[in-house]
Amino acid sequence: MPNTWLTGRFRLDVPLVGAPMAGVGDGRLAAAVSGAGGLGMVGVPPAAPGSWVTEQAAVAASSGRPYGVGLMAWALPANPAQFEAVLAARPDLVSVSFGDYRPYVEPLRRAGITVAVQAGTTDEARAAERAGVDVVVARGGEGGGHGRADVATLPLLQSVLDAVDVPVLAAGGIATARGLAAVLAAGAEGAWVGTAFLGCSETTAPEAARQRVLDAGETGTAYGRVFDVAQRLGWPPEYGGRALRNAFFDRWAGREKELATDETAQAELARARREGDFDTAGIYAGQAVGLVRRQRTAADVVAAFAAADDLLSRFTTPR
Repeated sequence: MPNTWLTGRFRLDVPLVGAPMAGVGDGRLAAAVSGAGGLGMVGVPPAAPGSWVTEQAAVAASSGRPYGVGLMAWALPANPAQFEAVLAARPDLVSVSFGDYRPYVEPLRRAGITVAVQAGTTDEARAAERAGVDVVVARGGEGGGHGRADVATLPLLQSVLDAVDVPVLAAGGIATARGLAAVLAAGAEGAWVGTAFLGCSETTAPEAARQRVLDAGETGTAYGRVFDVAQRLGWPPEYGGRALRNAFFDRWAGREKELATDETAQAELARARREGDFDTAGIYAGQAVGLVRRQRTAADVVAAFAAADDLLSRFTTPR
């Protein structure tokens, strides 16, 4: 694999970060990705206590390789124990995104932690650079989970690479070695990948949810705020979520104002989440979900991304 800022900074075999996926990606998945030569990340749910962060960071660190933690900036003011636990654990990389991340950048850097921010527009990338982050993640609208859907990955990546001087990772729609090779060729220092790992046995997703992912096609996702509004979560409204389309989403899309006060719908979603009813409960996934066709281990996924090296060699091998 080519040597990039990402591989050099964290001694990686593959320029790949396993994106922090709150609710399905804890320390076990992070350790598996890191152990395979990428950089795994723990996704911290907004209401998780600091003790959970401490426990999962220890699991992620058990691989003996660098790992990271992903925090939601909007959730930290009400749950400062998360940030305190991260500082104490000292992971190699911390992502703080989706809200006012600026107060957290310098404390993390003073602790020797590399800081990333996910940006969905070029202006957000410029703002992150001004705030002093070490690396910007250019996250396109194809990505699963939360973020903006204003710009697709490829045009966003090109613009951000021209706009900032800090290293840039690409996120959104990257699920195979071809995708990794494409963003490396464009100038990214690596890929930030979530959906490709959703079918892995190391996630905390129930088997029924993993099967839904494996069965989904490339047009099987939808973007919006339905699941956040129904759960009364405090996500800033500019950051919707991309998830597998289901009956609950279709029923409420465009009716979010009504949904915000519908207690029956709120209870219905809460019950579905408890019971694993995924016609109602959401499964966050990106547009690359159609490329996730069989259950694999995280090590298998990372190894498959390493084939990007052969694809990139076409640019340097005489014909």
